Amino acid sequence: MLIRLAVPADAMAIAQVHVRSWQVGYAGLLDADDLEALRPEARATDYRLDGEPPRTYVAEIDSPAIAGFVTVDPSAIPGRIRALYVHPDHWRSGVGSALMQRALDELVRADHAVAELWVLQGNNRAERFYDAHGWMPTGRFRREVVWGMTVGEREYRMNIGDN
Repeated sequence: MLIRLAVPADAMAIAQVHVRSWQVGYAGLLDADDLEALRPEARATDYRLDGEPPRTYVAEIDSPAIAGFVTVDPSAIPGRIRALYVHPDHWRSGVGSALMQRALDELVRADHAVAELWVLQGNNRAERFYDAHGWMPTGRFRREVVWGMTVGEREYRMNIGDN
């Protein structure tokens, strides 16, 4: 597996992973028609892939296939993982853990002591993943509009540095 900084040419492959992971992972949590209507072609322009924060990293398996991606924002306070998605064909393969470690390494290098992320409410699979990696729910919740859908999210935080 190779973890590397995403480049503009990766936009469609990232969108394909993002859309498919939503369609499978959020089935039963979000409206089925809304999920089915998601199209990578409509999402591919959503990603900032110029190397500036927030930065997106991709995981390649059997290059050049992208198995997942993480978007990390070391300029946020606290440091933030904005997105971490793995194609369903690669769930439980170590891709998510490798991407998360890459994001945490970047946040530590940026001198963050705390990292945060938000998880879709009811996404038990993701919550188990984050729990297993030492993240803790803070008790904070929010509602956001993402891709035209209103979603509830739960905040998680992790102590990552000595600052």
